[in-house]
Amino acid sequence: MAQQVRGVIARAKGEPVRIETITVPDPGPGEAVVKVQACGVCHTDLHYREGGINDDFPFLLGHEAAGVVESVGEGVTEVAPGDFVILNWRAVCGQCRACKRGRPQYCFATHNAKQKMTLADGTELAPALGIGAFAEKTLVAAGQCTKVDPAASPAAAGLLGCGVMAGLGAAINTGGVGRGDSVAVIGCGGVGNAAVVGARLAGAAKIIAVDIDDSKLETARGLGATDTVNSRSGDPVEAIRELTGGFGADVVIEAVGRPETYEQAFYARDLAGTVVLVGVPTPEMRIDLPLLDVFGRGGALKSSWYGDCLPSRDFPMLIDLYRQGRLDLDAFVTETIALDEVEKAFERMHHGDVLRSVVVF
Repeated sequence: MAQQVRGVIARAKGEPVRIETITVPDPGPGEAVVKVQACGVCHTDLHYREGGINDDFPFLLGHEAAGVVESVGEGVTEVAPGDFVILNWRAVCGQCRACKRGRPQYCFATHNAKQKMTLADGTELAPALGIGAFAEKTLVAAGQCTKVDPAASPAAAGLLGCGVMAGLGAAINTGGVGRGDSVAVIGCGGVGNAAVVGARLAGAAKIIAVDIDDSKLETARGLGATDTVNSRSGDPVEAIRELTGGFGADVVIEAVGRPETYEQAFYARDLAGTVVLVGVPTPEMRIDLPLLDVFGRGGALKSSWYGDCLPSRDFPMLIDLYRQGRLDLDAFVTETIALDEVEKAFERMHHGDVLRSVVVF
């Protein structure tokens, strides 16, 4: 039968979030109910609260999560009750043109649970990224559950559900960083620092971290950056070129999502180099680049969606690296908090005080 649990709700644009009772239905065909153990506080949740995604209020926030499958609906074979899973927002369909071309990481028809969770009065909720994990339990499509090693810390593992995977994947999957490459990462919040880690895992010889905050740069150095640049102190493009023999980096990852930093990334890459945009811009933002420079510098300008990850492939592999001590996911967990502290965590995140606040249940 349906269950009532507590969840974090955003009722209107810009309003503080609140804890409310929500109703989670029994899973239907292809669905699963997950008992959430941990959920990271991500910028995307703040974008939802601010109306920056859409206006389908009220939202059930939270999406960067790990937990245990409690029950599954008819036809579910991917997971079973008791499985420890990371939730993802790319439940691939297997039938769209991307999937049929063997590129499921670009699936154009990812899906969510068909049933709706509701408020106590029956008002339907829009779960953030189809997940809604700032709740004691949530209803998702079974394909949104990726089974991983249950020995992993839920607080660390859940971060692969969004921000850390976005940064790691921007370097490894989208950017194609290879052994001996030079890499620059502009913006060293959670996603940018995950890109630093991804570049290190891929074998980059030089990893240049760029930010305006010395504390974030120090964190980046601890995670594998070989050089740091505070862009308040001078032109970061020139600094990156100086650190790469005057040429620019092979791969530049822009993890801010602003026109001015994207332009810096464009000019900070070597000829035929790659720019990866993983920072999320807002709808009004525009860029103005000379078309001759776009042509003349060659290379590739890419956007990275979810680190171009395939959860069924990437999550178990990355958790294995974590368990082997080769991927320090714990370093991204700045603090653990209670469910009723999400609004305060948004403030700390906005001021750049944390890599990740993580709600634990």
